[in-house]
Amino acid sequence: MTSSKPLNEFGYRPDDLTVEVSELLVATADESDELVDRAVSKVLQMLRERMQMDVVFVSEFTNGQRVMRQVAAPLDPPAVQVGDSAPLEASWCQRVVDGRLPRFIADASVLPASAALLKQTPFPIGTHISTPIVLQNGEVYGTLCCFSFHPQSEPNPEDLKKLEFTARLAAQKIDQRRNVRPAPESVPDWQLKPK
Repeated sequence: MTSSKPLNEFGYRPDDLTVEVSELLVATADESDELVDRAVSKVLQMLRERMQMDVVFVSEFTNGQRVMRQVAAPLDPPAVQVGDSAPLEASWCQRVVDGRLPRFIADASVLPASAALLKQTPFPIGTHISTPIVLQNGEVYGTLCCFSFHPQSEPNPEDLKKLEFTARLAAQKIDQRRNVRPAPESVPDWQLKPK
C-alpha cells in the first residue's frame, strides 16, 4: 500500500538546502573544471544566504598553508578572497580539524579557545561553523567553513550537518578531479609493417 501523504510530511521539501546542493554538485560530476567551479560557487552562495552567514569558503591545506580556493563573501570589502593564504598552524581551520576548536561555535567571543583568537583576526567573527573535507584516501584536503561577523541571534546547530553533507560532496568532486588523467601530449605513431 502506498502512502498518500505529501513528501514534505516525510521531512523532504523540494527547497531543502541539501537537495539543492546535491543537484548542483552531482549534476556537474562529468563536466569541465569551469562548470564544476561555477557549481561550487553557486553552492557556497546558497549556503551563505540560507544559513545567513557573511562568509563561506573552501580552503585547501597545502605546503603548511591554508589557501582559500572558493569564497562567497560580501564584495565591499571582502574579508577573504580566493588565493588568500596564511600559515596552517595559526588558522581556525586547522584548529577545528585537530580538535582544538569545535566545529560549531554559536558565539566565538564566549568560547575561551576562540575568544583568544579573535584578537588576531583582521575582521570580527561571531558564529563560526567548520568541517573538514576528507578525501577517499583519508587525506584532509582542507575545510568548508562559514562565519558571520556578529553572533547570530538564533544559531542553528543543524547548519553543521548541512556543511558536513556539502563537504562530503565536495570531497567526491575533488577525488574525481584527481582521478582524471590528462590526455597524452602526443600520440605514438604506431604502424603495422610487413616483415
